[in-house]
Amino acid sequence: MKHFKKVLFVFLIVAGFGSINAQNSDNPWSIEIGTNSVDFYPTGADWPTGGDILPAPIAGTDYLGGMFEDFFNFNDHWNTAAVISRIRVGRYMGSGFSLGIAGSFNKIDKVGNYEASDLSYFAADMDVRWNPLNHSWFDPYLLIGGGYTWVDENGNVSLDGGVGINFWFNDFIGANVQTMYKHSFDNESMLPHFQHALGLTFRFGGKDTDGDGIYDKYDACPEVAGLEAFNGCPDSDLDGIQDSEDACPNVAGLAELNGCPDADGYGIDDNDDACPNVAGLAALNGCPDADGDGIADKDDNCPNVAGPAENNGCPWPDTDGDGILDKDDNCPNIFGVAENNGCPAVTKEVQKEIIDLARAIFFNVNKATFTHETEIRLSKISDILNGYKSINFVVEGHTDDTGPAAYNKKLSQKRADAVRDYLVEHGFPADKITAIGYGEERPICTTKTRKCRQANRRVDIFSENANRDLYNK
Repeated sequence: MKHFKKVLFVFLIVAGFGSINAQNSDNPWSIEIGTNSVDFYPTGADWPTGGDILPAPIAGTDYLGGMFEDFFNFNDHWNTAAVISRIRVGRYMGSGFSLGIAGSFNKIDKVGNYEASDLSYFAADMDVRWNPLNHSWFDPYLLIGGGYTWVDENGNVSLDGGVGINFWFNDFIGANVQTMYKHSFDNESMLPHFQHALGLTFRFGGKDTDGDGIYDKYDACPEVAGLEAFNGCPDSDLDGIQDSEDACPNVAGLAELNGCPDADGYGIDDNDDACPNVAGLAALNGCPDADGDGIADKDDNCPNVAGPAENNGCPWPDTDGDGILDKDDNCPNIFGVAENNGCPAVTKEVQKEIIDLARAIFFNVNKATFTHETEIRLSKISDILNGYKSINFVVEGHTDDTGPAAYNKKLSQKRADAVRDYLVEHGFPADKITAIGYGEERPICTTKTRKCRQANRRVDIFSENANRDLYNK
């Protein structure tokens, strides 16, 4: 118990030094734990005149050697304590300098060549270290400081200086070797001596809020775990583009697309690609256009055949093959000519054939019934007209001027109706053919001869655009 106050004093100094010691700028705090050895011999000091602890010098006896004499004679001169006999707490101050407090204890049975009787040793020291190779695994340093040392009941202030080396295994753990000369100003109460130390050193105190191994002061994203390559910022999709610069941070993508993917490899960001899994054109939002008609295949009813947008990407059909597209063809299912908007045109030759056959239609006298030989002519007319069902026709009935005009007009109407009815019954569209009786109003011959009257008694069938004058001569 006689040394309890000394131990407590050293412990309180070391434990209370938490606000002023350092190791380096990343992990500013350090703790060294290990053993120590005390050597009084190689100091060049004078032996004390005698006292309670050490005897008076004996003539001819050299208890102490010259400075650094037998410096490594640890068998004869070193007093080595238990494994855990020294602790130091330090804090980095900047520019390679750190400040520390150390506490140590030992048992002294060798004071130079003098064999002592288990003297107790306690020391509390403060030092300033300078580490010229800070942040290196090989970390030598110089130190200067001072302290207070007790050997049994005697104690005195010391001025300290020394050297040491830290060998860092990683950022946090290393081995420490140190030797320090402790100069005493009163040899009667405390001899100068060397104190050697060996142990482990631990660095800590660096702030890493997000736990990504990058200290906050170097971490551009200190609140979010990230990668060293991006100064501590994350790359969630691991595409090599940090999230803050990645337009698609949760999906791996390409640098040229600001981190967004391009599944079809066509150079268009999937987010802007309406067809992300099929290579396409930028002009069509990434969709393909197989037929090159400017309409995306997905919107093209005929994706493999070029066609206009007005027809949903399909070419306009020409059903009747007349060279006139159905959209412009008034008769899309019947071969026609452009001059008649795609409908068939009745040529002069065909119209003449119709007129010749029509004027050979004969009726029973004063009746609207056909004579027997007329049937074949009506049949031929029907065959011709059924090839022009898109064209409007008119059946005109005429008489000569024999008899009352009213009667003749009525008879001509009946005869025209009879011809119309026949043609409708044999397939011609009823809405495309009309009948009109002119009676004696439109003669084609004006002489009062029997032949002339016979010519005026006739049936004419004209297409809607026929030039009647060509046939009424």
